[in-house]
Amino acid sequence: QVHLVESGGGSVQAGGSLRLSCAVSGYPYSSYCMGWFRQASGKEREGVATLDSRGRTNYADSVKGRLTISQDNAKNTLYLQMNSLKPEDSAMYYCAADPCQGPRRPLFRLLMSVEYKYWGQGTQVTVSS
Repeated sequence: QVHLVESGGGSVQAGGSLRLSCAVSGYPYSSYCMGWFRQASGKEREGVATLDSRGRTNYADSVKGRLTISQDNAKNTLYLQMNSLKPEDSAMYYCAADPCQGPRRPLFRLLMSVEYKYWGQGTQVTVSS
């Protein structure tokens, strides 16, 4: 059974930093595609960062240069380092995983929520001005 558990959310002032973690269990972690998504109140879920099984990364334009996705295979943990946070970054953040079987997918598709089979419960990030 695949299981994803996010942590590290909280409240921070604009310009501050947070590091989100996603503990992964139940599958050969390093062979999967991973992503971070967020959903603000009243808005659709959007992809912010992705990391495929080959180590390629992709980011939403709104977060490039400020957010960094990474993984620690030894700890089976995915991270999202968030710097220079803005009030518009406030949202519930979700970790997602997919076996990524079949033909390699373009990176832009890995920012789409429909590409992922497994989801965590989310961790709230609130950025005040």
